[in-house]
Parts: sequence; structure tokens; C-alpha cells
Amino acid sequence: MMDPRAEAERWLVQASIDLDDAKYLAEGRRYSLACFSSQQAAEKAVKAFLYARGAETVFGHSVGDLCARAEALDKRFGEYGLDAAFLDRFYVPTRYPNGLPGGIPGRAFRAKDAKETLAAASRILALSRKAMERASE
Repeated sequence: MMDPRAEAERWLVQASIDLDDAKYLAEGRRYSLACFSSQQAAEKAVKAFLYARGAETVFGHSVGDLCARAEALDKRFGEYGLDAAFLDRFYVPTRYPNGLPGGIPGRAFRAKDAKETLAAASRILALSRKAMERASE
């Protein structure tokens, strides 16, 4: 049986690394991947919180759905619904040409997109970190 705190910490560390990667990619003007890495950071951060609260498995990639699940345990996650829904828009079209009506991801996203996804993911990561700290007190 896994240790919930240890598993949560693994997910939170990876979320932080994904967010750092997103910043690096944005600086390198790889905006589509920066947006995707931001979405991934938020997804993993919320999963970290759920593991910390005793979830044995956490499936799914929707940050919105994960935040709704987390809200049942900590109401503050409900305040980040717009950030979560915004980030969900970047899960598929940032990676696959058929996720867009035309063009390719590498040419469809801009610095503004990366900046906004980084900000949203940063807020969700901070929320998850604080919620985990509160839960362990």
C-alpha cells in the first residue's frame, strides 16, 4: 500500500517541474508546449492534493473535473473553476494538428497564451500546495 503523503509529494514535485518547464518553453517561444506544460502542472498539482487526502487512484486529465473532486474536500478549489476550465482548453490542441480546425499547434499559440496559462497553473499549484499544508496540520 502506498504512503499517501509520499505519493502526493511525488506528484507535487513533478507539477513544479512541469511549471518550470512551461516557463522555459515560453522563453524559447515554444508557446504550444508551454501551454500544454502549464495544463499538466495544474493537473498534477490537483492530483497531488487528492493523493494527500487519501485517494488511491486519480484518473482523468480535466483540471476542471479534478478541481470539482477536490472541492468536495476543500471548498477553496471551487474558487479556481475558471482557471481550471481555461487550462482544459489546452490539453489536446496544443499537441495535435487534428485538435485544431486548421494549421498546426506550433503556429497557433502565442506569447499571450503562454503567459495566461502559466498564471492560471501557478495559482492552482499554489492552492494545491497550501491545501496540502492545511490538511497535514
